[in-house]
Amino acid sequence: MENNNYQLGTKVTMKKVHPCGSSDWEIVRVGVDIKIKCLGCGRIVSIPRIEFNKKIKKIITL
Repeated sequence: MENNNYQLGTKVTMKKVHPCGSSDWEIVRVGVDIKIKCLGCGRIVSIPRIEFNKKIKKIITL
């Protein structure tokens, strides 16, 4: 994805599916690392921004 301007509350779809079965996430924190929360089980994961940009599939809502 080319869009690097993410906001809190943005919902995204990741390329890989989470073990709970969901691939939809919500951005909880933005900085050098991006914290995302699984919309299936509520797990929060911190990913470096560069890695996040590679793993994102599409933006659902801004």
